[in-house]
Amino acid sequence: HRKGSYARNCLLARRLLERGTRFVQLMHSGWDQHSNLRAGHTDNAAAVDLPIAGLLKDLKSRGLLQTTLVVWAGEFGRTPRHNGGGGRDHWGACQSIVMAGAGIKGGQVYGKSDKIGMYPAESPVSPGDVGATIYSLMGVSPSAEIVDQTGRPHPLVRGDVIRGIL
Repeated sequence: HRKGSYARNCLLARRLLERGTRFVQLMHSGWDQHSNLRAGHTDNAAAVDLPIAGLLKDLKSRGLLQTTLVVWAGEFGRTPRHNGGGGRDHWGACQSIVMAGAGIKGGQVYGKSDKIGMYPAESPVSPGDVGATIYSLMGVSPSAEIVDQTGRPHPLVRGDVIRGIL
């Protein structure tokens, strides 16, 4: 990624939302730190922390945060312990996600991991619960079904809305 490109993308996202775009996805590559974790995460944090804070501040000041759901997440978590290369590998048992706007109560932490971040210890949620919450906040019933070409119904998502964050 080029220096400042994520900040420009956050600004573009805000401008798109101001003009009525209903879904915007931003990507930041480089989080897959299987080695040299300290340097990689220092660079990543420098690239995204201030732009995300600025995006949230801009959305709030323009009255858009009430109707805009912001989700900041990776595709899974990271091993609690470093590997032999000074990095962390893929870990599906525990992960952190940041959510803001669209009815999410701000300034809270929901759930808790064990002391090393290996497994959920309090208020665990599933990927389906996250999906159900996102759909619900977007105005889509999480209990909706999708019918395939043969007429068979499939649940949109298997999970429950995380009421504790609303």
